[in-house]
Amino acid sequence: MTQTYYPQGTCSTEIRFEVAEGVLRKVEFADGCDGNLTGIGRLVTGMKVEDVIAKLKGIPCEGRDTSCPDQLARALEHWLSSR
Repeated sequence: MTQTYYPQGTCSTEIRFEVAEGVLRKVEFADGCDGNLTGIGRLVTGMKVEDVIAKLKGIPCEGRDTSCPDQLARALEHWLSSR
């Protein structure tokens, strides 16, 4: 089932993702830097959720304390805590 997360403090306005058996199966960002975010989505697809969080959590962007990758990590943390 597709999950939707609304990031805060980034150019992207929506993150849609699917997880099956603890593995990230699909990631799509709405808005933001299309090439970079498509690349991030492809790189993390097939990874365990916990590994994605460990790699992306805390990445800043342009002086902000968050970024689109960090927001994906937060979305996945939220997903984990609500299961």
